[in-house]
Amino acid sequence: MTQALYNKWRPQKWDEIVGQQHVVQTLRNAIIGDRVVHAYLFAGPRGTGKTTAARLLAKAVNCQNEDPAARPCNSCSNCVAVNESRYLDLIEIDAASNSSVEDVRDLRDKINFIPNQGTHKVYIIDEVHMLSKEAFNALLKTLEEPPAHAIFILATTEMHRIPATVVSRCQRYEFRRIPVNEIVGQLQKIATREKLVIEPEALALISRQSMGGMRDAISLLDQMASMGKAITLDLTQNVLGTATNQTVIDLVDAILKQESAAGMNSIHTALDSGTDPRLLARQVVDYLRGLLLVQMGNAGQVDLGADTLLQAERHAGSFATSEVLRMIKSFNLAATDLRGGWQPSLPLELALAEALEEPKVINLRPTPDSGTKTNTTRKEEIPERKHSNQKETVGSAPESKPPSPSPVTLGQVSNAWKQVKEALRSQQPSLAALLNSCRLMEIKDGVLVLGFASEVLRSKMEVPAQIELTRKVINEAVGVDLGLRCVITNAKQSPPPDVKADGMVAAAIKHGGEIVDIQE
Repeated sequence: MTQALYNKWRPQKWDEIVGQQHVVQTLRNAIIGDRVVHAYLFAGPRGTGKTTAARLLAKAVNCQNEDPAARPCNSCSNCVAVNESRYLDLIEIDAASNSSVEDVRDLRDKINFIPNQGTHKVYIIDEVHMLSKEAFNALLKTLEEPPAHAIFILATTEMHRIPATVVSRCQRYEFRRIPVNEIVGQLQKIATREKLVIEPEALALISRQSMGGMRDAISLLDQMASMGKAITLDLTQNVLGTATNQTVIDLVDAILKQESAAGMNSIHTALDSGTDPRLLARQVVDYLRGLLLVQMGNAGQVDLGADTLLQAERHAGSFATSEVLRMIKSFNLAATDLRGGWQPSLPLELALAEALEEPKVINLRPTPDSGTKTNTTRKEEIPERKHSNQKETVGSAPESKPPSPSPVTLGQVSNAWKQVKEALRSQQPSLAALLNSCRLMEIKDGVLVLGFASEVLRSKMEVPAQIELTRKVINEAVGVDLGLRCVITNAKQSPPPDVKADGMVAAAIKHGGEIVDIQE
C-alpha cells in the first residue's frame, strides 16, 4: 500500500516544521537549557503541526545525542524507534475514543511505572477537549503532581472547551494557520521530489483551499497526484469542486438582465443533472467573490481560468459593489442553509429571488401627484449633490455640449432615470446595469455629471459608443440633448444646515437616503 504523502513528509526535525517558528524556537530552547516542564497544551487549527511538534518533543527529551542542540538526532536508537512507531515510552491517546473517566484512571494507574527505553514517558492526548468532565477531574491530580519521568502533551482544536483548571497547570502554545506562501513553498518542494508536474496556479489554489492547514494541503496534493496526469489549474478546480461552470455564468447573467425565469432554469437544469445544491451555491459564491476582488483591484488573487476571468471582469464592471456584496451574502447563506429539507433547491431559489429584488431606500422628494407622501426607489437612481471632495478624473470622454444651457433640472432627469435604464436594458443590458452603479451629480452648462465609485466603473462608461447611446436615450426621455461627463466620487451627502441633526430626515440620510430636491 502506498504511504500517504502527509505521513511520508511529516517533519522529523525542528527545522522541517513550517509556519510555527514561535513554537519551535521556544521548545528548542527548553531542550537546550534543560527546562522541559511536565505538562504542555498545544492549541490551534487542525493540520497546523500540533501532533508533529508533540512527537518531536517526545523524541528530543529521550534522544541519546550528547549535544542538546542536536536533539532529536534521528540516528540514535530511541529516535529511530519513535520514527518507526515502536517506542514503548511514547503513548498517544485519542481522547475522542477514550473520553471516559475509566480511561483516565487506567492511564493514571500505569503512569507510575518507570520508562522502558528512555528517560521519560511522554503521553500525547489528542483532541483533549473531548474528555468528559469527570475525566478532566480525574486528570487534574496527575497534572498537579506527576512522576518525575512523566510528560503530558495535550492537543486541541477547541481551546474554549478546556477547563481553566487544566489550562492553568500546563505551559500553553498557540499554533497558527500557516501563511499561503509558506504552504506553496512546501508543496513545491514535495512536488519536485515526488516528480509531479503541477502549474503554479494550481499550487496556489490548493494552498488557499487548505485554509492554513499543511496536512490538508498535502492531502489535496496527494489527491491531485492520484489523477496520474499533469496537475493544471482547470483540473484542480474540477476535482476540488471550485471550477466555475457555465451554469454559474448563466445565472449571474440572468441576475444582471433581471430575467428571473432564465435564472430559475439555470438552477434547475444543473440540479436535474445531479449537481449538489450547496456545491452550486458555493461555486456561485466563489465566482461572486472573484467579481468583488476584481472591483477592488485584486484580480491577481482570483482563481479563474483566462476565459472565465474575462467574463468576470465584464460582470464586475456591470454590477455595483453593493449589489455584489448583497448577492454574496444571499448565496453564501444558501451554501450552508438547511431550510430546503425536503426541497433541496429552496435555498438557491430564495437566494436568486433576493438577488433579483431591487433594494429600496427612502426618497425624500415628494412627487407631484402624491402630495407629501414618501415613496421608495432604487438607491442608484437617486442623484447626489456635488461636494467639494468630489474627485474628477482627467481626460474624460468627449462631451458634446448644446449651444445654450438647457432648461431641464436634475430632478426631471431623476424622475426619468428609470425610464432611461429600461430603454437601455432592451438595447444594451450591460450599459443599463452600469448606470445602476452611477449617481446623478448635477447639471452644469448643459452637461449631466455622472458619479462613479471607482475608476473601473468610470472607464467602462467612458466609451464613445456608450456615451452617445446614453445621450440619445436621455434626449428621448426628457426632450433635451444633454452632454455627459463621468467623474469618480466617494462623497457622502450631508444634511442641509436647516435640517435637524436628530430628525427623521437626517436619520434617513445616515442610513443611505439622499436628498434629491428641496421644495419650499
